[in-house]
Amino acid sequence: MFPQPHAALTPNTFAFEALPLVAPTGFREYDARWLFPKDLNLMGVQALGLGLGTLVHELGVRPDIVTGHDFRAYSAAIKLALIAGMQAAGLRVHDIGLCLSPMAYFGQFALDCPCVAMVTASHNDNGWTGVKMGAERPMTFGPAEMGRLKEIVLSGAFQYRDGGAYRFVPGFATTYLDDLLSRARPLTRRLKVVAACGNGTAGAFAPGLLERLGCEVVPLDVEADATFPRYNPNPEDMAMLHAIADTVKATGADVGLGFDGDGDRCGVVDEQGHEIFADKVGVMLARDLSLQHPNARFVVDVKSTGLFASDPELMARGVETDYWKTGHSYIKRRVNELNALAGFEKSGHFFFNAPVGRGYDDGLLTAIAVIEMLDRNPGKSLSQLYAALPTTFGSPTMSPHCADEEKYGVVERVTARFREMHERGEALGGAAITGLVTVNGVRVSTQDGTWGLVRASSNKPELVVVVESPVSRARLEEMFRAVDGVLRENPQVGAYNQTI
Repeated sequence: MFPQPHAALTPNTFAFEALPLVAPTGFREYDARWLFPKDLNLMGVQALGLGLGTLVHELGVRPDIVTGHDFRAYSAAIKLALIAGMQAAGLRVHDIGLCLSPMAYFGQFALDCPCVAMVTASHNDNGWTGVKMGAERPMTFGPAEMGRLKEIVLSGAFQYRDGGAYRFVPGFATTYLDDLLSRARPLTRRLKVVAACGNGTAGAFAPGLLERLGCEVVPLDVEADATFPRYNPNPEDMAMLHAIADTVKATGADVGLGFDGDGDRCGVVDEQGHEIFADKVGVMLARDLSLQHPNARFVVDVKSTGLFASDPELMARGVETDYWKTGHSYIKRRVNELNALAGFEKSGHFFFNAPVGRGYDDGLLTAIAVIEMLDRNPGKSLSQLYAALPTTFGSPTMSPHCADEEKYGVVERVTARFREMHERGEALGGAAITGLVTVNGVRVSTQDGTWGLVRASSNKPELVVVVESPVSRARLEEMFRAVDGVLRENPQVGAYNQTI
């Protein structure tokens, strides 16, 4: 029998090579992330594959699974170890090779595979690895499935089965890209587009797709380099957005698009070089899509702007918006449950449901949606479409360090503190608290519409902080100082990755 995984092993020892290492903290709310090889070794990846196969059979799902890997120096090795474990547990593996996460999700439909296991650390820094998993297309695992997978793997409760198989699917990227183009409408004007890929996986696919769409493409950091020498491929990272902005201004491009490490997110910069945060892009797309699809319904995460509920155009069209838990698995599932037309996350995960898409997050499809929006407004630039939105002042996503073992407890204490302030009638940042939303962390709103959010990151040892004000930049900064002041009552909270 395969050995039970260990929570810690010392590298460069016989034990490290002879036993599986799987740190328990790697099992997140809706996917798995570890530092490799510090918290996970290759035998640990085999254990994960065995556990996933055991869970698939336990769920009673047909054991066909599509798998692929992102562009990192170690991702192919991780995938092969995962495949060994999945085969031993009786899964029939369909390997599409180097790919984007949405390409693997598409494979569930195109290859008729109920299950998916995508080897990727998404936007995490170099050194991280992980797996995004699902057994009910187009959804990915949520807390219940991840909790059960954790139990199976850490306890070594693996069930070996015959019937495991492997096949490599050649040329699958072409099938995926052809499908995206078949869903796009012909463009009436030629747009110049900066395609930024952060030297990650999207560089192999995004520029070619945009060229086939009819755009003039300005490539930016599309060459393969697993060290990510310029910046992490993360369209929420201001370093990446600033690089896109500089290139847009230097080349006179109509729009800049930035793709994350596994291509399921897309960041947007307008023709003036201004970064448009993804939630505002979502409002613009909601305006555009609700004209094409009357009675549209949308889902957004709690980090997103309040404009989804207050924008006059959306309100006039009777658009309904549901604010829900942050996380690609949560929003994806909620879009499916409500049969919403689309779901938008502030992180840049956009989920387009039928007839636009198949319900999963795809950065390339998001890019097509932005380009089509511009094409449908030939007399307007992206900055003009953005300027037509009501003005609000929003922060980027800011993440102070907080250990995985501590972060949920910190959020509970912060929530209790805000609730206590609300009950006592205490002001926050000089304004009265009018309400708390606690569906995912705590979103505290004040009398003038300014709000702040604190939640635990689902995939890194961090908290997540976002603030927005419809009043002024000064009010935004005041709210940030107030929220941060409450956070600093907890010594477990460390430095931010970026602030306003």
